[in-house]
Amino acid sequence: MAAEPQDLVSAELDRLAGDLPALGIAVSGGGDSMALLHMAHAWGTARGVRIEAATVDHRLRAESATEAAHVAAMAAALGIPHAVLAWRHQGGTGNLMDAARRARLRLLADWARDGGLGAVALGHTQDDQAETLLMRLARGAGIDGLSAMAAARDHDGIRWMRPMLGLRRPALREWLAQRNVGWIDDPTNEDAAYDRVRARQAIRALELPVEALARSAAHLAEARAALAEAAVAAADGVEADRGTLRLPRRALSASPEIRRRLVTAALRWVTGADYPPRGEDVGRLIGTLAASGQGTLDGVIARVKGEAVEFLREPAAAVRSGAARPEPCPPGVHDEGRVHGVSAGRNEVFWDRRWRLTGLPDGAVVTAATEASLAGRDWRASGLARLALASSPAVRIDGRVILPLLDPSPVRAMPLRGVQDFLAILRAH
Repeated sequence: MAAEPQDLVSAELDRLAGDLPALGIAVSGGGDSMALLHMAHAWGTARGVRIEAATVDHRLRAESATEAAHVAAMAAALGIPHAVLAWRHQGGTGNLMDAARRARLRLLADWARDGGLGAVALGHTQDDQAETLLMRLARGAGIDGLSAMAAARDHDGIRWMRPMLGLRRPALREWLAQRNVGWIDDPTNEDAAYDRVRARQAIRALELPVEALARSAAHLAEARAALAEAAVAAADGVEADRGTLRLPRRALSASPEIRRRLVTAALRWVTGADYPPRGEDVGRLIGTLAASGQGTLDGVIARVKGEAVEFLREPAAAVRSGAARPEPCPPGVHDEGRVHGVSAGRNEVFWDRRWRLTGLPDGAVVTAATEASLAGRDWRASGLARLALASSPAVRIDGRVILPLLDPSPVRAMPLRGVQDFLAILRAH
């Protein structure tokens, strides 16, 4: 006899959540997330875990605000606190769905941090696994792209959990219907303009076995994890120094796949980007480094220096990050304009997705140091390369320029990432 969906989800939450005192639930209002909301509520009540919910209003459809209000009412009926997180976007061109997905994760991460929630549960199912595999096969993805979504991953200070990956979408809707719980059918879920919808339609038309596709994705995830550990081993001796990452030069002698993983992880470590650059561009950079040269990619300078390969922020890219002022987000407001997705206090700010500055005087503005700021300063005493200092933070106040990495000052500049973060990027999926 098959286990009940509630029992399967409760067991997964037990396994993934550990002893967390509180759990956030991302609820769009669709069948998957509504099932998760109700199952997590039952689990949290039985375990004494506080449950909170949030809905991201992407403002891409006229009905979105009404749908978010419906979810809020459903959560209130369960006694669950609920927040609506609005995406303040400018529209524009490009991959709108990808931009919306990234914004959703940023908004949810901010909300979870502000509410003291160490984890957020997402409503992905076995069907999502199969659809993702098919979509990425069509794009010619490699092993990372084809690997199954992880049941849990830690990113940006939040644990993201998917406790329903072992369940089919129809089974969840049947579970809801048996309990007279309604859900919202988003019309874009049947719009063939989107890759995921076309993948879903192909699975139906060809009668592809969802369970088997999900198993294949899981096998690929095991292979990806093995490669990630091999890359971690090849990075033995890596150093992080105030925004600069140094890989041992011998890492360039590793196999092509391991080299690629090391270099893409290093680029992401410097920039804080969620995704690596295009594979062809990374390949050219690796070729340059193998020839002991220097190259720039995605706002990162990579070069061979002695027995190390250095990765440091390109000064021009730091300048493009612009100025940041320590202006906290108003209480209760969640939007995408938060620096690095983390709220800043009155006397602190996050800048260039790389630095946290504290002890800022009123009226201070944080910008890139630039080469001009280094004139007349003994920058060599810092032990950092001139390029690294030129892309470091500068604090401008009352006509003065303070370089926290060089000048005695109450202002402190702390890098957001260290060696353990680099290793986490190598392992993440």
